[in-house]
Amino acid sequence: MTPEQIEQAVRNVLSSMQVGMPAAIPIGVSARHIHLTQAHVETLFGQGYALSKKAELMGGQFACHETVTIVGANLRAIEKVRVLGPTRAETQLEVSATDAVKLGVKPPLRESGNLKDSAPMSVIGPKGVVHLPGGCILAARHIHMSPADGSRFGVADGDVISVKIPGERGGVLSNVKIRIHPTFTLEMHVDTDEANALGIKTGDFVGVQ
Repeated sequence: MTPEQIEQAVRNVLSSMQVGMPAAIPIGVSARHIHLTQAHVETLFGQGYALSKKAELMGGQFACHETVTIVGANLRAIEKVRVLGPTRAETQLEVSATDAVKLGVKPPLRESGNLKDSAPMSVIGPKGVVHLPGGCILAARHIHMSPADGSRFGVADGDVISVKIPGERGGVLSNVKIRIHPTFTLEMHVDTDEANALGIKTGDFVGVQ
């Protein structure tokens, strides 16, 4: 097993033990990242280029060694934005609200894959530049679950719940969408703004409200 697989297995065991909570869910803090089409991969990194895997993620996704620079409407840039694979049908950039202010854009809050009215952005790679007329979003918080986890928690795909965050800066997060798929492992995804505001980090556990 890879170190990432061992870590995930341990987290799954801890979750199943419920770690002193009625229903414990591990946290994964999602930093800014981008999903690319193959055409955009080749524009940014060169003709025929294939993304290289750095670390396995759930659902067949993986973090890549490749990074890009993103440039907003005010021409301010953020460097070393991680590319996630595999390639997709549409390029999608996920940033935090703080990132959006820095870049001078107003991306909508959306589920992954919903790019309606999404914000424009320029993406710079070592071999070229892509100007996106849309594709930049704020990712809505959500919980990934397997069907077995869904049964254990008594929820279905698409349900919206509230989650209790423990700790000195804890609170309740509402409007948390459930996403169930056989390839998913149990994890709640929040962005860096939400994590910093609530004093939580990847590997912490939260409870269903």
